[in-house]
Amino acid sequence: MSRVAVIGEEAQVRGYQLAGALVFPAEDAAGARAAWRSLPADVAVTVLTRAAAGWLRDVTGDGAAHPPDRLPGGPGVLLVVMP
Repeated sequence: MSRVAVIGEEAQVRGYQLAGALVFPAEDAAGARAAWRSLPADVAVTVLTRAAAGWLRDVTGDGAAHPPDRLPGGPGVLLVVMP
């Protein structure tokens, strides 16, 4: 079964745990990168806060194109940035 992961500032991501998502609080670029590297292989959707998306921009792409080979889990991963 696939799972959803959420990476970003604790105040913005903590509530997603109540819905069953894997939550990775990150208050800076180093924390976001550590969370990104630790995502389990069964994660199918990764939600990022705006700040986390900025911190991970060089890993995830520019927000428009997300090469599958650069995403945890490979081609089946959906990347979403919170509005």
